[in-house]
Amino acid sequence: MTAEITRINPPQLHATPGYHHITVVEAGRTAFLAGQCPLDRAGTLVGPGDLDSQIDQVAANAVAALSAVGARPDHVVRSVIYVVSEDVAVLGAAWRRLTDSVAGPAFTTASTLLGVARLGFAGQLVEVDLTAALPG
Repeated sequence: MTAEITRINPPQLHATPGYHHITVVEAGRTAFLAGQCPLDRAGTLVGPGDLDSQIDQVAANAVAALSAVGARPDHVVRSVIYVVSEDVAVLGAAWRRLTDSVAGPAFTTASTLLGVARLGFAGQLVEVDLTAALPG
């Protein structure tokens, strides 16, 4: 049985730049991915100080993790994006790069974008936390 996913933007709420306010999963299995970091396969930080290259690595890692459980970015039902910045322009640029990435469909669902002071690895600028409704 494949989970039915419905994404909703109620007319009583503000317009969004591509995500949905509500995501409903009717049935099925769920995968909770650990925060995807800008680390390569060897565990080395990619692009220290370069947000764009780190976003590209995070997106590639997210797609690989989803693929490992038979899912694609469009199966994501919740995303949380952490960016080391308090600058609204930087946060917006990070959002746009993620939505244009190989993992882009993951961010059309219920999403939260946060500017934070620090992440787990020295030099890390971005991390993405995803939840997916697995296909049957």
